[in-house]
Amino acid sequence: MTDKMKIGVVGVGAIGKNHARIYAESDSAQLAAIFDSNSEAAREVAGQYGGQVVDSLEQFCQLVDAASIATPTKTHRLVGETLLGAGKHVLIEKPIADSADDAKALVRMAAESNCILQVGHIERFNPVLGEIEQRLTDPRFIEVHRLSPFPNRSMDIGVVLDLMIHDLEIVLHLVKSEVERIDAVGVPVLTAREDIANARIRFKSGCVANITSSRISPEKMRKLRVFQGDSYLSLDYQQQEGELYWKDGMEIKKLPVSVEKEEPLKKELEAFIDCAIAGRQPAVSGREATAALELAIEITQLIESGGTPGNLPT
Repeated sequence: MTDKMKIGVVGVGAIGKNHARIYAESDSAQLAAIFDSNSEAAREVAGQYGGQVVDSLEQFCQLVDAASIATPTKTHRLVGETLLGAGKHVLIEKPIADSADDAKALVRMAAESNCILQVGHIERFNPVLGEIEQRLTDPRFIEVHRLSPFPNRSMDIGVVLDLMIHDLEIVLHLVKSEVERIDAVGVPVLTAREDIANARIRFKSGCVANITSSRISPEKMRKLRVFQGDSYLSLDYQQQEGELYWKDGMEIKKLPVSVEKEEPLKKELEAFIDCAIAGRQPAVSGREATAALELAIEITQLIESGGTPGNLPT
């Protein structure tokens, strides 16, 4: 039996702490190192899940084969390039970076270092999405709602880069067509950036996606509906439930979609470990994440300019 892959976590806040938990429980990886600028937080997580607390990224690199980066977005390029440059496989929490140039630099570095670069778009690993994908033929209209209470984190970015980007990546994955036009509006409420936003995206295929995201809702909602020629698919990410509706004569019939419920983050990290071991490209590589980031930035810029509709250059 081969030795377990040695893996570490950089940044052990609310998200990184869960990465450490899952790696500690893994059958194919060993939680080897933890690095955080808050040494007390690092020691607390290490005390719960194991791993050696280190004082620098250089020391961290000496102990691991792969790592999760769950630090503030503005640090992703610096931390990512350091690890990739040292030949380490990397999973970066979304968004991949805070600019398209930084994202593309990470993609280049991963290719040059022959390392896996996966980005934490967790909903791609939600079991209900896979069930819906099997029934998807020709999406014509997509309606998405992602609402949550104020998180008291990710204060350096607005709701588009914080929450909507999940759905932008999924919509791009489902539609597989170039974006033709975007209309967007957003409002800052509790922060200096937009806390609630809506984007209407028209694709060259004719499909239209209407996406609403809020981080000031009193309750959580994570739902997606896809309408196609003769049916529509409805899924609830939060409950991991789905339904298929279709026309039968003059009636609309409904069929619940059977889903084996699993923790999406666990599936995501297991997939990362498998890709790192096998040298296989992940479902959400740097390229897919960069496309979602570029779309999110375009929407953010439209919001900041007052929501003026934009046609993207061809």
